[in-house]
Amino acid sequence: MSRPADAVAVVVVTHQTRDEVLGCLATLPPDVPTVVVDTGSTDGTPGAVRASFPHVRVLELANAGFGRGANAGVRATDAEVVIVANADVRFAEDATVALAAAATAEDTIAAVGPHVVYPSGRRQASARALPDPITAILHALLRWWVPTNRWTTRYRQSDVDPSHARDVGWVSGCVIGLRRSAFDAVGGFDPGYPLYLEDVDLEARLADAGWRVRYDPVTTVVHRVGASTGGRRWRSLVWHARGLDRFVARRYGAAGQVLRPLLRVALAAWVVVTYLTERTLGRGRSTTAE
Repeated sequence: MSRPADAVAVVVVTHQTRDEVLGCLATLPPDVPTVVVDTGSTDGTPGAVRASFPHVRVLELANAGFGRGANAGVRATDAEVVIVANADVRFAEDATVALAAAATAEDTIAAVGPHVVYPSGRRQASARALPDPITAILHALLRWWVPTNRWTTRYRQSDVDPSHARDVGWVSGCVIGLRRSAFDAVGGFDPGYPLYLEDVDLEARLADAGWRVRYDPVTTVVHRVGASTGGRRWRSLVWHARGLDRFVARRYGAAGQVLRPLLRVALAAWVVVTYLTERTLGRGRSTTAE
C-alpha cells in the first residue's frame, strides 16, 4: 500500500553552489519533504547536504540543465504541491505553507510565485507578461537606454502594484509553487532549455492547457541571484538569449520565424550591451530574468 501524498514538498536544484544550497536548506522546515537535485557538482555539495541535513533526499545527476533536474526532483516526491527553487533562495518561516495554500486556493491555479526581493530588500520583477516577439525585440534593444519604455514596462509589469495578487503570464522559476497534476499533465519542464526560459515555457504551456499562473505576495522570499552563474556572466547572458530565441520561435510559429532574424540581432546587442554596462557599473549580478 502506497503512503498518502504529502501536502507540499520542496525541490532545490543546484550546481556548484554548496554554500548556497546549505543556506537555502537552513531556512526550510525540517518536516517538509525536501529533495536536492545536484547536477554534476564537483564542490562536495551532495556530501555536505547529507552531513548537515540527513532528512533531505539527494539526487545526483549529470549536468543536464535546470529543467531536467527539476523534473527528476518532482518525480521523487508525492506531494500535491511541489515548490521548485534555486539554491540561492532564502525562505521565510511561513513560505512553504503559504505557497501551498495559494497554489490550491482555486482549482484552476497551476502555478504561483511569491513576492521576491534582493538581499537589500529591493523588489525583483518576478512576475511578468509573456514576451511576444515585438515586445521581446524592443525590450532587449531599449531597456538600458530608456528603462521606462512602454515595452519594458509592459513586459515587466512594473506599473502594477506588487502588493496585490493577480494572474500573470509567468512567475520566476527561482521559487514557484506547482500543482502536481497540472505539472504532470503538460509534461513538466522542457529539458531543451538548459538554463533560463524553462519557467516561461512551462507556464505558457500551462496557460495553453487552461490553467492559471498567479503572482501572490502571500509570502516573501529572498533571491540572492546568479549563484551558479555569477562567475560566468557572459555565458549566462548567451544562455538567456538562446532561451528567448527558442521560446519565441517555438511559441509564435510563422510570426516568430519571420521576426527571428531581427530578434537575434536584438538579443546579440542586448548581450553585449548588458555585459559591458554591468562591468562598467560593477553590476556583475543582475537579475537572471532580464
